[in-house]
Amino acid sequence: MDKVGYEPEIGFVIVSSPRNITVEVSSYKKFKTYQKELQIGKYLKIEVDAGVFIIVNIQKVDTIFGKDADGNEEIKFHINTNPIGSLNEESVFDRGNISLPSPLEKVYLIGDETLDAMFSASSQYNFPMGKLSQNTDIELRIDGNNFFSKHVAIVGSTGSGKSCIVAKILQQVLGIENGKNLNKENQNNTHVIIFDLHSEYAAAFVLEDDQYFEANILDDTNLILPYWLMNADELETMFIESKDANVHNQKSQFRNAVILNKERHNPTARDVTYDTPIYFDVREVQNYLENLNNEVIGKLEWESKPKLEDGSLVLDRNKIYFDKIYAFTHTSDNPSNKAVEGPFYGEFDKFLMNLETKIKDKRLKFLFNPSDKAEPYQSKDFIKIMKQFLGYNNNSNITIVDLSGIPFEVLTITVSLISRLVFDFCFHVSKLKHYRELLNDVPVLIVCEEAHNYAPRSEEERYKASKKSLEKLIKEGRKYGLSLVVVSQRPSEVSETIFALCNNFIALRLTNIDDQLYIKNLLSDVSSSIADFLPNLTPGEFMITGDAVILPCIAKIGIPVPEPKSRSVKFYQEWQNEWKDVDFENVIKRWRKEEVDLEKDE
Repeated sequence: MDKVGYEPEIGFVIVSSPRNITVEVSSYKKFKTYQKELQIGKYLKIEVDAGVFIIVNIQKVDTIFGKDADGNEEIKFHINTNPIGSLNEESVFDRGNISLPSPLEKVYLIGDETLDAMFSASSQYNFPMGKLSQNTDIELRIDGNNFFSKHVAIVGSTGSGKSCIVAKILQQVLGIENGKNLNKENQNNTHVIIFDLHSEYAAAFVLEDDQYFEANILDDTNLILPYWLMNADELETMFIESKDANVHNQKSQFRNAVILNKERHNPTARDVTYDTPIYFDVREVQNYLENLNNEVIGKLEWESKPKLEDGSLVLDRNKIYFDKIYAFTHTSDNPSNKAVEGPFYGEFDKFLMNLETKIKDKRLKFLFNPSDKAEPYQSKDFIKIMKQFLGYNNNSNITIVDLSGIPFEVLTITVSLISRLVFDFCFHVSKLKHYRELLNDVPVLIVCEEAHNYAPRSEEERYKASKKSLEKLIKEGRKYGLSLVVVSQRPSEVSETIFALCNNFIALRLTNIDDQLYIKNLLSDVSSSIADFLPNLTPGEFMITGDAVILPCIAKIGIPVPEPKSRSVKFYQEWQNEWKDVDFENVIKRWRKEEVDLEKDE
């Protein structure tokens, strides 16, 4: 179109229904003139009353060959469109439609002013999300409150730009622009936690010292996550094999021992349960279960109690079994020294071996010995432990939980534990505020990168704890000021419950047909039609739909500065360079967790 604001008539309606409005362009010359504006995915407007228009999205363009009244060849074009909203006399866009156009109603192209009215004009839509692909002069703005408070799904194949778009969105929230901290004079109240599986995101939030911005980075070397904070599901996933023949007795006695030990170490605590986040000594619990496993019962007439090697009887297991591992008398059928195996004799052999292996595993130091001080973290340290996740130990707006060094077998438990603790914290903050007739004013956003790795559709036992925590968070978190961003390159493999409760979707290029169909099935009719573009999007280009955007569209956001370390290695380019040496010595040292020379390669 030549003039700003000029919106020429291009045709008329020939078919009108709630889901399809067909427009005819009778002039070949007119179609060729405006061919660029008549591409699939672009918008038209149809006048239904004086100054009132229906906005439609182009879905399909057909060429109709025929002859005119004089027998001359004639080409017409039929454009199938989908109604997506209306524009009133004041040029205010509404996603609803009061009425549908009748046949022969005039159809017009949409100019910049109308696009701006649709995507940028309302003050409610205050968060910038890049530029429209349809017209890169138009800025896309979304409703920031509806976007961050109603859960977000971000999906896209490898290399589509997921990490960059996540980093860019978070940088804008935090006030980072081109490596500068716009809030260094007055820190804002943002609280973001990222589960980072591949150690990508720290680079996007490390600024120069003069910017006074500190990212709170937690990894396997400094993360404080003591085992006693685990709940029933997490403890049992960690220590008990679900397919073991004696799993019922293992669960019941482990539960009993943990509760008793919590009461032992926290005598002032009330109504202690398996899930109460207070200290217990896992070694003492191990002693208790080892004694149950080895227990022998004296069967002389006056005995019927556990009997030790020295002949003494155990009158109260709960008082002594935590202290050490005892030697019991031998089983015997001799009437003068009759003794039989205890009720759990030998049933915990495998469980105790697994428990010992986990406790001694140096890779799990952050769980079993997360301290270099003389005594372990206990109940009194709970405040410090919670502050680390929310950035209050170093006044940081963003906490990056680097999971790249966490052993895969405890990855799901780590995610489960942190997300559940943050949920419980937000719950109690909200309840405390409600007592004071206030609302939670410290909302928290959790970003789950590569969510299919710990919240999959799979019903395997090892995913039970993390799926349960995240599904509870996405079902109930909004009420308590806690929201979730779910990021995945394989959306069809993520828990259906989690995606079904996301109110906003950002979809980058998706090449897998199963993932494309899965996302289309989750979206509304209007959004699913735009989703046909998913395999053809360029890197960084995305489709956005949901409560936060005035209508589904395709846009592109700028590159974050600094960028996350997510770029793929350029294989062929590197192969064409001269032969390069590798610093094997430091590679092996890092592999072994030894001190390495961190100077950059020459």
